[in-house]
Order: sequence, then structure tokens, then C-alpha cells
Amino acid sequence: MEEKSKAEVKALQTKPSRWHTKVTYNLSKESHPNYHVYKDLLSDGWLFGRKVDNSDAQYSQFRDKIPQLIPLVLLHLALNKANRRFHWIQSNLHFSLIISLLTVFLFHGSSTLKIIFIITTSFSIGRYCKGSKLNPILTWTFNLLVLFINEYYDGYRFSHMFGQNFQRLDDWEGFQARWHILFNFAMLRLISFNMDYYWACTSKDRGLKGHPAYEVPHTDKDRANNPLIESDYSYINFLAYVLYTPLLLCGPIITFNDFISQYRFPSNNLSKRYVITYAIRLVIAIMVMEFTLHYLYVVAISKAKAWDNASPLELSMVGYFNLVIIWMKLLIPWRFFRLWSLADGIWVEENMVRCMSNNFSAQRFWKSWHRSFNRWTIRYIYIPLGGSKYFAFSMWVVFTFVALWHDIELKLLAWGWLICIFLLPEIIASRLFSEKKFGDKPYYRLVCGLGAVANILMMMIANLVGFAVGVDGVKEMLAKIFGTANGLSFLISVTICLFIAVQIMFEIRESEKRRGDPKWKM
Repeated sequence: MEEKSKAEVKALQTKPSRWHTKVTYNLSKESHPNYHVYKDLLSDGWLFGRKVDNSDAQYSQFRDKIPQLIPLVLLHLALNKANRRFHWIQSNLHFSLIISLLTVFLFHGSSTLKIIFIITTSFSIGRYCKGSKLNPILTWTFNLLVLFINEYYDGYRFSHMFGQNFQRLDDWEGFQARWHILFNFAMLRLISFNMDYYWACTSKDRGLKGHPAYEVPHTDKDRANNPLIESDYSYINFLAYVLYTPLLLCGPIITFNDFISQYRFPSNNLSKRYVITYAIRLVIAIMVMEFTLHYLYVVAISKAKAWDNASPLELSMVGYFNLVIIWMKLLIPWRFFRLWSLADGIWVEENMVRCMSNNFSAQRFWKSWHRSFNRWTIRYIYIPLGGSKYFAFSMWVVFTFVALWHDIELKLLAWGWLICIFLLPEIIASRLFSEKKFGDKPYYRLVCGLGAVANILMMMIANLVGFAVGVDGVKEMLAKIFGTANGLSFLISVTICLFIAVQIMFEIRESEKRRGDPKWKM
């Protein structure tokens, strides 16, 4: 019996342990059978002799230009601080505009002329139409048209418009040649200016005496909502706002009213300690991203579709870590430019206020993902369309715009509409099965947990379609999950794990609520 027991123990010990399973890391090894499919997408790294997955064009553009951006940031901050001290130009806003114009020429070269033409045309629409209903109609029509034309003509070429004699202008491209790719952010500021001016013209608070523009705002919301006086909506202020250097390339987004208000009454949210702490957090986030890109090649794997013979678990992990990298590749540039703005004295919202893996509600997810853009869509689209009264209609308009704003692609339209479809069950369930009616029932939290798991799975599918593996990748992943016994057992395991994770998320929200942290609502 003793010999048999020893043999059984030995047999058990030879089985591979799953405690140290590293699915995505194993997929990223040179020894993996699919490595040769995507290895050409990898670049030479700088950590421990590893290659780096710098194949995401959006993040690699930012990552490769960090050494050039840092001296520009320091020079910009030094010049603005010197002007505040020595008063070379009396108005800090006007001095900021001069620096911004020089920066735009540096970034975009001759394309600055195209930018100035487009934004001046939009400004003219707003100033000419004033409080007429033509203002929002023409503003939206013009800016949506520019969005499509920019894409169709790939930013235009002087030589195509005016002949080969203008080829020299095309050759002077600046550091950011494809200016129209990031012009979508400028478009949001164009609409913000015209709509804020439109509401100011129709506001009752138009006299100088007691005007909200000359009172210190009580909250950040007041800065955005309180109208300014007529003279504040000038072309100079407009240019200073649209071309403001720290937020020029990709935000975060701030409304025109808020921007001008902060030059008049600086924000109380800012302190030297906050800015320094924020800078340290940014450095840590960049280093986490570097380690991720050096050890998990999921972006290259998804681009090359190098998932032959992959298990449902492996496919799901490729998809999940793609979403994590998408979250980080947006968080880092937004924090970089937000830090620049904070250091310059302009407070803007944090775009990513909650970790991607700490979301269970589709509605709350969008409140904490690209938060400044979410607030922009609420102010300029959702509320004008009737707000919550017509939510079932307005959300389709909002997400169609959001999809087209990101890029004019079919997969992004599919993403936007999937989001709307996936939002409906949560909206219906939250109204029929509300906390007010059923919150004291013992089963309420368990049912909410199951609904949250369904939400997470649907949000992952929608974002994988729009921003990671695309429709084909999601189809293959779902086929392997629902078409095999191994896949179904994996789905059950994932559901159990997510249910446990959701219960932890519920507790995190409750702790935030108890200490009065407004983030608990997100």
C-alpha cells in the first residue's frame, strides 16, 4: 500500500501547475508557434533585452515624441510664467495666444493656414447668427461636413487645390503632418464656442451689472454654465481658446465659458502639491505601460491575427489585455497634456477617473471613460435633445456622433450601435428593478451582480469590435466559446470570477459613498 501511495503522489506531482499560468506572456514568447506571424510588428526595446510592441500607431506616435514634447512643455511654461512676472504683454491670455500660434506653426507647418481658415469660418457662423436658431443648425452642419471632408481629402493638398506651384507649401508639413487626424478635438471647441455664445445671446443675464461673468464662480459647473458678456466672445479670445497649446492636440476638453472664466478667476482646485503628485503618478503610469508593451505583445497578435489554435482562454486574454492597453494608451497622453495645462494654471477634468477593470455599469462606464468628452456630449447634444426625457432616442444620436467623431469606419458605427443595444437592458432593468423599490430585499444585490456580469461581457464585446480585434476577431472568439465544451466551461468560470469581482466593486462604491467621495456615482 505504501508503494502505491508513493506512485500516486508522484503521478500527482507530475501534473503541470496552473497557479503560475501566464497566458498572454506565454503567447508573447519567441518559442510560441505563432510568434513568427507577428514578430515583424515588434521593435527593439530597452528593458532587459526584450522586444517592445510599439505597433499601435496612435500610442507609438505619442511615445516616440515624448523626448521632443518635454522641452516644448518646459519652454512654454517658462515663457508664460515669465510674462506673468515681468508683464511683457499685459494680458496673459493674449500672450498665451502668441505662444499658441507659434506652436501651431511648429506642429502643423503650412497646414496652419487651413486650420485658421476652417476655425475662422466656424467663428463667423456663430458671430453672424448670434441668438438665432440658425446658429446651432449651421454650426453643427458645417463642423460635421468638415469632419467628413477632412477624412475624404486626407487633409487637402495645396498642390491639388491651386496647382503644382504650391507644392512647397505641402512640403512644409511641421512635426505633426497629418493635422486633420487630431482636428476632431478642435472641432469640439468650435462647437463649444458657438453654442456658448448662442446661449449667452438668449440668456436673461445680459447686462453688466450683477452679470455672472463678474462674480466668482461657486463651482466648476457654474464656470461652464454661466454666460459671459458679449465682449468676451471675441475673435482673439476664440483663437486663444481653440489653439491653447497644452490642450491643442488631444484635450482634455474644456468649454469656452470655463476657459475664459479661469483667466478671470483662477481655479481653487490647483496647488503646487497637487501638480507635483500628479506628475509622479504620470511617470508611474508610463513605466507600467512600458513593462506591459515589453512583455505582452497582444496588440501585435491582434493586428496579425496570430491566434491559430488558440484556446477560448487565450483569445479572451488577448482581447482583455488589448482593452487594458487601449485604456492606458488613452490615459497616458490625456494625463500628460492635462498635467501641462494644470502646470500652466488651467484646471481641466481628469478623463479616466476609474480603472477600466473596475466598471460594472455601462452607463457609469461612459461617465468615467473620456469624462470631459462625456460631459461635452451631455451639454451640447444630450440636453438639447431633451435629456433623460427622450433618452431612448437621444442615446442613438449621441453614440452615432461619438462613433463618427472617432473615425468614419463601419466597425466604429457597429461599436456605437452595439453600445446603444447593450445599454437598453440596463436602463430597463434599473427602472423596473430599482434600488428604491427592492434595495432592502436580500436577493437584490445578487440579482444586480448577475446583471453587472452581463454588462461587463457586453461592454467588452462592443469595445473589442470597435477598438481591438474587430468583428472577425470577436466572431472567432465567440465561436470558440459557445461552440465547444471547453469554451462553455470557460464561460462559466469567467462568469463566476466576474460575479465575485462585481461584489468587490459594489463594496468599493459603498466605501466611496461612506467617505463622501463623489466618484461613487461613476
